[in-house]
Amino acid sequence: MVLRFMEDKRKDVWGLLLVLLLGQLVAFSMAVSSFTSSLIATLGVDAPLTQSFFAYLLLTLVYVPILFHRRQKLKIPWYWYLALAFIDVQGNYLVVKAYQYSYITSVTLLDCWTVVWVIVLTWYALGTRYSFWQFVGAGTCVAGLALVLLSDSKSADAQDPSKIPLLGDALVIAGTVFFAFSNVGEEYCVKKKDRVEVVAMFGLFGLLVSIIQIFMFERKNLDAIAWSPKMICLFAGFAVAIFMFYTITPFVLKVKFLHHVRQEMITSSQVGIRQEMISSKGLQNKIKFGLIKWS
Repeated sequence: MVLRFMEDKRKDVWGLLLVLLLGQLVAFSMAVSSFTSSLIATLGVDAPLTQSFFAYLLLTLVYVPILFHRRQKLKIPWYWYLALAFIDVQGNYLVVKAYQYSYITSVTLLDCWTVVWVIVLTWYALGTRYSFWQFVGAGTCVAGLALVLLSDSKSADAQDPSKIPLLGDALVIAGTVFFAFSNVGEEYCVKKKDRVEVVAMFGLFGLLVSIIQIFMFERKNLDAIAWSPKMICLFAGFAVAIFMFYTITPFVLKVKFLHHVRQEMITSSQVGIRQEMISSKGLQNKIKFGLIKWS
């Protein structure tokens, strides 16, 4: 009996360590996607749909063949995956587009708004219940992010005349609403159905939606891209980072609630801000780093 108890405890410890490791990998992948998106925008490239296209293409190439090999029917109707993928593409577009107008510090901080929307949606849609202190933590996060908006409203054009910080902030917040819906839908699908099916369908339908929207809205921007080795590496880095995020997140969702996964964004925000501070020693970025530490 004692040996069995010790064995169960050992498994619990290793399980917890695995979850923590996966959570940090999620945070790392989001930090890499933020950093590469910021650099792409700095180089004058405005192609958020194309960035997402390569990420969805990678997911499709890896997971759709696995799904076909199983030769099983979809456990969830395809049109639900199409709806979730469409929402996800819009979220990616808005957040990546924000780097054209704002800085990595603001974008990565405000991306944490997803936590707030996820709490609201899971409360009503999935029946998840939260403690008083979890609400206090979410409220503190909102207060800190509100200070970011105030900081950006007073610093417009202070660092770069081509930037419009408040517009970038608005795009990020709008993107987090889309992310919240797609993430809650993903959580439901992963916990009720098959992880591989969910990721494969997100990749396939996300790829199709991206192709259509690129053809409609982004052809001129795509033609203007100078595909240097550096640019190719940045697009590849973004695609691999998003691939990691979509691959790892379903495993974490099996054992953790979605709001815990999205709180790993706070870690990725700290990494992103440190990256920005390496190249910019301005007081504003130091203030924003303090805000995320506080929130």
